[in-house]
Amino acid sequence: MATLKDATAIVGVGATPYYRRGESLPQTPLEMAGKAVLAALADAGLTVDDLDGFALYSMGFDTALLAQWLGVPDVRFTAMLTGGGGGAAGSVGLAAAAIVSGMAEVVVSVMTLQQAASRFGASYAPRGAKGAVYAAPPSPEGDFVQPSGLMAPGQMFAVLARRHMHRYGTTREHFCEVALSTRANATRRPGALMREPLTREQYFAARMISDPLCLYDFCLECDGAVAVVTTSAARARDLRHPPAYVMASAHGGHGRWGQAITWFGMPDEYFASSGHRPVAQRLYRMAGIGPGDVDVALLYDHFSPMVLMQLEDYGFCPVGESGPFVADGNIRWPGGSIPVNTHGGNLSEAYIIGMTHVVEAVEQLRGTAVNQVAGARVALVTGGPASIPVSALLLHN
Repeated sequence: MATLKDATAIVGVGATPYYRRGESLPQTPLEMAGKAVLAALADAGLTVDDLDGFALYSMGFDTALLAQWLGVPDVRFTAMLTGGGGGAAGSVGLAAAAIVSGMAEVVVSVMTLQQAASRFGASYAPRGAKGAVYAAPPSPEGDFVQPSGLMAPGQMFAVLARRHMHRYGTTREHFCEVALSTRANATRRPGALMREPLTREQYFAARMISDPLCLYDFCLECDGAVAVVTTSAARARDLRHPPAYVMASAHGGHGRWGQAITWFGMPDEYFASSGHRPVAQRLYRMAGIGPGDVDVALLYDHFSPMVLMQLEDYGFCPVGESGPFVADGNIRWPGGSIPVNTHGGNLSEAYIIGMTHVVEAVEQLRGTAVNQVAGARVALVTGGPASIPVSALLLHN
C-alpha cells in the first residue's frame, strides 16, 4: 500500500508582501496569487513549465483562470478541501496524495486574500455597510445560533473559550501569554505587520470585542498571498534547497464536531477543545512519532484561546492544563519546551488563512528562520480550529 510518509517534500515557498487590510490595491487577488506561485517556483528552482497540479483550500478561486494566467502547459490535478482555514495544512497533504498516486509531479498550494471590501466601505462593500462586514445567509442551522447574537467567528469562539475557562480554570492571563509570546516573535521578523512590542498592560487595557476575547486575542485583517510547492522526494533531492519532507498529513475531525462553532452540537468532551484530537492521533500514527519528537509547532491562531486547546489536543500537555503550561513559558522562543508560532502567526505576522505557518515550518527546517529553533528537525503545522475538515502536517528535514 502506498503511504505518504517521506514520499514527497515541500521544495519551494513564496509570498507577496503582507498588507494591512485593503492596502494591496490596485492589485487583484489573482495577481497576488500568481506572484506568490512564481516566487515559490523560483525558490525551488522550477518554472511554470514544471507545474502540473493545484491543491487548494478554503474559499479558493478558479484553477482554470490561474493556470491560464500563469501559462501552465498541462494541468493534471486540481482539488480543493472544503471549509475555511482548517484546510491550510491539509492542502499540502492533498498535494502529497496527488503525487504519491501518480496524478501529478509538481503541485502548488496557494492562498490569496484581499479584504478591501471592509476597508473601503460603500465602494467595495454592500450598500450602507461601514467597517468590517460579516453576514451569513439564513439557514435552518443558523436559526439556532443567530438569535443568540452569534453572528461572527469571534463571538462563536468566545463561547468555546468561556467553556474552557469554566471547566478548567483557564484565565485571560493565559490568553495574554499567547498574545505576548506571539508578538515577541513578530517583532524580529521584517515582513510582519505588527512589530511593536506588546505589553501585559496594553493587552488588559484593550477593548473587549466578545467577552472574554479582547482586541489582541483576534487575528489580523490583512491582504496578501502565499504559495508552497510540493514534489516527489526523489525529485526534491536535486532542487535548490534542502527538502522539507512530508512525514504525515491528516484532515477531517470528529463527525459530530461537524459545523463546530456554528452549531455547538458536539459531545461535551470535545466542546472545550480545538476539534483536532482525532486528526492529531492519525497524524502521529502515520508519522510514527509523538508530541515529544516535535521541535517547533506552528498552530493556527485566529483566536488566542484556540492555541491553548491545540496544545492539549496535540499532546503537548494534558487536557485542561494548557493555561498553566503556557504560563510557565513553555511556548516561548527561545527557551520554551515547544516554541509556538515563531514567525508571529495570524495574531501578529499576517493572516493569510494559515499558509504563513507552512512557510515558517519550511524555513525552520532549512535553518533559515528569523527566530530559528536550534537543531529543529520536526515541525508541526495545523489548520483550524474551524468546521471540519481541520488539518495537520508534520514535516522533517
